[in-house]
Amino acid sequence: MDTTVETRRYVKTAPHTRARQARRDTLDAMTDEDLMRQFQAGTVEAFNLLVDRYSERLSHYLYRFTKDRRRVEDLLQETFLRVYRNRHSYRPVAKFSTWLYTIAGNLARSEYRKLKRRQTYSIQSQSRDGEEYEMPLPDETFSPDKEAERAIQDRHIQAALKQIPEEFREVVVLRDVQNLAYEEIAEITGLPMGTVKSRINRGRTKLQGLLDEVYSVHLN
Repeated sequence: MDTTVETRRYVKTAPHTRARQARRDTLDAMTDEDLMRQFQAGTVEAFNLLVDRYSERLSHYLYRFTKDRRRVEDLLQETFLRVYRNRHSYRPVAKFSTWLYTIAGNLARSEYRKLKRRQTYSIQSQSRDGEEYEMPLPDETFSPDKEAERAIQDRHIQAALKQIPEEFREVVVLRDVQNLAYEEIAEITGLPMGTVKSRINRGRTKLQGLLDEVYSVHLN
């Protein structure tokens, strides 16, 4: 091999590679909203970074609705396809995550309605003296292995989430799994703030009751 040619090729391409990496580093440091501005201006790499940032979190969120990994992949692709197509409709007055979860949530709810006939639940906008309270998870002292405990706990939580009404499950997942703020959840669901808090509290109560039943069986 002609080492001179290879050296010339390296010298020629290395600056381009460094420039590309520097550009990538600059994009990596941007907020989601700044990346969307870049994407709207024509930088497709900014869109790819947003996909990387949110794919895993959205997958967990969508799985709560479908319980089907293949459908999750389809819904995930459709979510990002809509982001791509509708990028110019995004306005930075809203957080990108709120806009993204609104798209994913609408798709997930539509899918859920296709899969199941839902009973309509009447929800009263009230909770324990109107304030949020934390839902402590049961102590899994029956398992000596911490990793096994976490895996078992996750399975129980997944099973329990499946049993509570969808309108409770959605807000509990958004708050306790995705760690979104109440304001974001209200925007995503289109619900008043009081109803969001009420449903979170009631969903947690139902979830806690189901988990208490499961763990009482294991511990007795």
